[in-house]
Amino acid sequence: MVLPRSKFAFLTLQRYSMIALSNAVEPLRMANTLTGQPVYEWSIVSLDGQPTPASNGLQLSPTIPLEQAGNVDILFVCGGVEIQDAVSPKVLAALKRLAERRIPLGALCTGGYALAKAGLLEKYRATIHWENLSALREEFPRIQLSDQLFSIDRDRFTCSGGVAPLDLMLHLVEQKLGARISQLISEQFIVDRIRSDRDRQYVPLRAQLGVSHESLIKVAQLMEDNIERPLSLDEIAAATGLSRRQIERLFKRHLNCVPKRYYLQMRLRRARELLLQTSMPIIDITTACGFQSPPHFSRCYRAQFGCPPSAERMSRQAKVAQGARGESARL
Repeated sequence: MVLPRSKFAFLTLQRYSMIALSNAVEPLRMANTLTGQPVYEWSIVSLDGQPTPASNGLQLSPTIPLEQAGNVDILFVCGGVEIQDAVSPKVLAALKRLAERRIPLGALCTGGYALAKAGLLEKYRATIHWENLSALREEFPRIQLSDQLFSIDRDRFTCSGGVAPLDLMLHLVEQKLGARISQLISEQFIVDRIRSDRDRQYVPLRAQLGVSHESLIKVAQLMEDNIERPLSLDEIAAATGLSRRQIERLFKRHLNCVPKRYYLQMRLRRARELLLQTSMPIIDITTACGFQSPPHFSRCYRAQFGCPPSAERMSRQAKVAQGARGESARL
């Protein structure tokens, strides 16, 4: 059975992130290998066709002019460091022309800044590397920015940096070829699990708050070190030399939540990692993350993620099994 072909282009801006681009391209290559068909084509492009230096100083060849890429299923803008300097008027004009041709647009790492500057993300849900989230929210208030690993909203495909493009591509591969192929790619790349757009990129608390909030960072670190047996607020206060009232004020002022809620969300994130990355029984995850009982854990999990832990695990297993059946039928 001949599978339909998809064509992607990656527009490299000055000092783009090589790791982000590699994590986007390699799943496509592996999909071709596993299916035995050229189901994906891709090209590295620049405005003038000359190889663009990445942030690590390396260049990719072949690189072709953007105008030679032709019609593609998605064009991804690849950003990296000092993105404002890399987004020239020529880049913005080129992106606007692509949008006028109704070519779906995506962005890796900080490439979302280029789409935002061109006015192509207004009223869209979008994602960018956590270091740029606050600045973009200030500069472009009409964009629905989130801290998700990646966002797909109509014809816009944006993601964070690092390995997040791998998760986005695995999601696109699953949509096209099924869960089994996506799972096989993740196994080839030694990836524990395929993360979805419901996963959040980890934003270090120190990055959120800055170095002037050592007391709050110390409290959060103490919480993270005590997941299995959660500490009471009085115990945290005694260990940090702060009063209960001081801790509550710090969380309210800088994180807009109460300490108990922050602690609960931290434990639920850990529980979700164990649920999706391991085969641990749910009752063991309940204990490992400090919940009183499986029903209590299930209620909290449903409130945070929209479904009980058993349903989420079963849903993922069913997708993989369905994908395996589909792949067997094709073979």
